[in-house]
Amino acid sequence: MNALSLFANVGVAETYLSEIELDVVVANELEPDRARFYSHLYPNCDMVCGDITETEVFEKIITKAKKMNVEFVIATPPCQGMSIAGHNSPYDERNSLIKYAVDAIERLKPKYVFMENVPQQLDTPIHYQDEEMLIPQYLEKRLGNHYRFNKEKITNTMYYGVPQMRRRCVTLLVRKDIDFVWEFPEPEKEIVTLDKAFEDIPDLWPEIKEKEYKDILPKNTAEALSFHKWHKPPKHVWRNVECMLHTPAGNTAFDNPFYYPKKKNGDRVKGYDTTYHRLFWDKPAATITKWNGIIGSQNNVHPGREWKKDKNGDMMYTNPRVLTIYELLVVSSLPTDWNIPDWANNQLIRFVIGEGVPPLMVKKIIEPVMAHERS
Repeated sequence: MNALSLFANVGVAETYLSEIELDVVVANELEPDRARFYSHLYPNCDMVCGDITETEVFEKIITKAKKMNVEFVIATPPCQGMSIAGHNSPYDERNSLIKYAVDAIERLKPKYVFMENVPQQLDTPIHYQDEEMLIPQYLEKRLGNHYRFNKEKITNTMYYGVPQMRRRCVTLLVRKDIDFVWEFPEPEKEIVTLDKAFEDIPDLWPEIKEKEYKDILPKNTAEALSFHKWHKPPKHVWRNVECMLHTPAGNTAFDNPFYYPKKKNGDRVKGYDTTYHRLFWDKPAATITKWNGIIGSQNNVHPGREWKKDKNGDMMYTNPRVLTIYELLVVSSLPTDWNIPDWANNQLIRFVIGEGVPPLMVKKIIEPVMAHERS
């Protein structure tokens, strides 16, 4: 079966779909660097790079999708306007991009639709025909005559073998002439924690940006440095490393009596208790965001292990750093040999992983559809 991917990012969601015989043959992405990344990963897919709100781009997408007999649509519109990690503005114009996905569905009339976004989508208002309504009501109003919707809309990636706790709003549509009921699979009993996910990954000390502090931490072993191409030491300023050095797994450095987050001038940093925060060993990772390379962003720091006591008798902990790109691949259920293009810089790689929906969940939710089509 052929599929169209809208707001495709670099195709994170599509990673395993070919394994279940769903072929994404047309895709659309706004940003050129992401479209190029996508085409590197999926050279046989027809990538339409451009703004879907422009008539010429939209019509090109529809024309190509019709030509390729697309029967499945994947739509993951930007969530920044709704996300608690973003602007969280209900009237952010990006929230209305879902209208273009609906326009495409009405034009193409696919058998199945997979739509994914943040849970806040259920409470986000949108304007349609001079009326304000919530996005679920809007979808029902425009597509309800021809499609059945799944009952439960909120799920979590950790229920699908993904070592990451990421709540998502996933809307599943089945055309009414198709004899198939599409709901989420039963949650898997085994939750993959970081203790399990990271068990074979060697410890890694960060690089310190300031020259005067670069020799304070131990040198990384040859084994750690040669472990994997993408398991390389992140670079951090010393004051951030120092406060995380004294923070145990599952805790925030804001709770430290002395080694708390500081500005350059030594003043205490103010922030949420989810920042400057170590992940837990006995849980999956917290939601990975695009800002996963910053210690002071949400739940980004490696859990660490007990190392040794400092001169005051306080315990210090290893891995005072953000996750490496290799570790991000693991917690996002991406292949550790993911074919990242050589030209992509670290920031782009971190951004697209943080904004992508973990593909193992996508595969497991869509798999029953493909099994039905084969039966």
